[in-house]
Amino acid sequence: MITDLKIPEKYQPYLKIGTCSWKYDSWKGLVYNSEKKYHPFDYLPDYARYFNTVEIDQWFWSLFPQGARLPDVDTVKAYADSVPDDFIFTIKAPNSITLTNFYSKQPSGYEEYANRPNPYFLDGDLLSRFLETLEPMQGKLGPIMFEFEYLNKKKIPSKKAFIERLDAFFEKAPKGFDYAVETRNPNYLTDDFFAFLKGRNLGFVMLEGYYMPPIAEIATEHNVRTAEFSIVRLHGPDRQAIETRTGGL
Repeated sequence: MITDLKIPEKYQPYLKIGTCSWKYDSWKGLVYNSEKKYHPFDYLPDYARYFNTVEIDQWFWSLFPQGARLPDVDTVKAYADSVPDDFIFTIKAPNSITLTNFYSKQPSGYEEYANRPNPYFLDGDLLSRFLETLEPMQGKLGPIMFEFEYLNKKKIPSKKAFIERLDAFFEKAPKGFDYAVETRNPNYLTDDFFAFLKGRNLGFVMLEGYYMPPIAEIATEHNVRTAEFSIVRLHGPDRQAIETRTGGL
C-alpha cells in the first residue's frame, strides 16, 4: 500500500493531489485492500485516505441523441458523504455544454446524429440545472472544468469568436462557483486569451498531453495565473503508450 504518500503538512492548505477517476480493481495492493471485495461506492472512502481531491469525469459524458443527461442527485450525495470535510471534488462540466457538435461515432440506430450541431452548446440553463444537482457537495465542491476539444474553423471560426461566446456564457453563469477553462487548441494560447480568462476570474487548466505544449513552456511564456487557483492535468505526451506500459492502470 502507498502508506508514505502524504502531502507535507505545510502544503496541505494549498495543494490538492488526486487522479481523474478512482474505481479500479487494478489498484488493489497499491491504493485499495487486495483482500477486500469492493462494491461501486466502497472505493472512494479508501481512496480519500491517500488523496485529498479527485476529478469526476463520469458526468462529462452527457450528450446523447435522446437529450442531455445530468448527474443523479443520490449519487452526488453518496460521493460527498464518502470523504472527509477537507476533501475537494473537481468536476468536468458536461460535454453537452462544451461540444459544438455530436461526436462522429454514434450508436447503431442514431447514425443521423453524427456531427450534427449540438443544441446545448454553451447553454446557460443547462449549466444552472447541472450545478443544482451538485448541491449535496456544498463545501466539498471545487472548480468546474470546461474541457473544449480542438476547435477547428468549421466548429468555431476564430479564437476571437470563441472568446466572445465564452464571455457571453460566463457573464450569465451562476455566481459563487469556481470555473476553469481547458482548450486543446495550442493556437489559442496567446496573451489576449489569458487576459480574457483573468478578466473573468476563470482558472486556466494546464494540460500535459493531447498535443499541447509542455506546461512549463506555457507558464514561462504567459501569465497563467488567471484566478486564485490553478489546475494541472497530467495526461502525459502519449496516453496510449502509458496505458500499454502500465497494463491499463
